[in-house]
Amino acid sequence: MPKHYLFYVEQPYSFAILRPLQEVIRARGDIVYWYIRQEDIAKQNLLKDELQLLSVEEVKAFNPRAVFVPGNIVPDFFPGIKVQVFHGLEYKKKGHFSIRGFFDLYCTHGPLTTIPFNKLAKQHKHFKVVETGWPKLDPYFNYQQPQNKTPVILYAPTFSPKLTSLHALYSQIKALIESNKYIIKLKFHPKTDKVLQQMYQQLTKYENFEIANKDNLIPLIQEADIVISDTSSAVDESLILGKTVITYNNQQPQAALLNITAPELLSETLEKALYKNPNHQQKIKDYIEQVHPFKDGNSSLRILSATEDVIKEGVKTKPLNLLRKYKIRKSLNYMKFK
Repeated sequence: MPKHYLFYVEQPYSFAILRPLQEVIRARGDIVYWYIRQEDIAKQNLLKDELQLLSVEEVKAFNPRAVFVPGNIVPDFFPGIKVQVFHGLEYKKKGHFSIRGFFDLYCTHGPLTTIPFNKLAKQHKHFKVVETGWPKLDPYFNYQQPQNKTPVILYAPTFSPKLTSLHALYSQIKALIESNKYIIKLKFHPKTDKVLQQMYQQLTKYENFEIANKDNLIPLIQEADIVISDTSSAVDESLILGKTVITYNNQQPQAALLNITAPELLSETLEKALYKNPNHQQKIKDYIEQVHPFKDGNSSLRILSATEDVIKEGVKTKPLNLLRKYKIRKSLNYMKFK
C-alpha cells in the first residue's frame, strides 16, 4: 500500500520548499496531498497534477503518516507526525528557535541551526532534531553562472518593519537604476507592506528595473551577479549558491557579508562586490559549511528517512499548549474533539 503524506501550507513560498519533497515521495509510489489555508493561494500556485484536500474531515480520512510544515504552526488534530522543514535559512530572526509545542521532528539545515535545536531538544524532551538540509535547494546546486553582459542585481529585502531596508535604500536603488549600469530585479516578500510595494512600483517605468512575481526566489538568485538584502532568508540562500551579498543593517553581520550601515555606501560597495575578492569568497565558503553543508541535492531523501525513523520510534507527549490549539481550531472552524 502506498504511504500517505500531507503538506500544510499558509504562504506562497511553501510551494518551492515542498515540491522537491513531493517529487521524491511520488517517485517512491507514495501519495502526497496539499492542505492550503487560503483559497486564493491555492488557485494561484497549485499545479494541475497536484492534489488538494479542502477540509479537516478530508485530511482525517486521508490519514497521513506525516505532515510537513514550512511554517510555525500546524493543527495538532491532523493525523500523523508533524515535521518542521522551515520556511527559510534565516536563523537570526526573532522566533526562529521558539518551541511552540507542535512538532515531533525538526529537520535542520546545518550546524548553525542544528546545535541550538539539539540543546532545545534536551531541554524540552518532546521532539527529535536531525540535520537533513533544506528541500528547496535540492534542484539548484548544479547550474552554470550566467555570463551577464550587464551586471544583474537582485534586491531581496525582508518584510519585517524593523528589519526591512525598503525605506532606507529607496533613493539608492533608484539612483542605481538611473545610472543604467545595471539590470535590477526586486523580489518582494509576500508579506511586504502594500504601500512600500506601490512606492517601488513607480520605478517600473525604467527598462532596466523589474519587480519579479515568481514565487521561487532561487532562480532569481542564480541569474544575479550580486544580491542586496538586509536580514532575510534570501541572504543565506544567496551565499549558499556562492553569490556575493550586500546587506543593510544586518542583525548579525558575519564576515561572509558586505554589510553597510549607511545607505549612501551602497553604490561604492556594489562596485567593490563585482570584483570577486578571493579572500571574501573563501569567507563565503566557510560560512556555507555552517549554514548548509549539503550540496548533493538529497535533502528531501534525508527528511523522509528521518521522518520514518521518528514514526518507528514513536512520538513523545507534547505540551498541552491549549491556547494555541484553541486558536487554530477556531481559525479552521473545527471544534470537534474526535
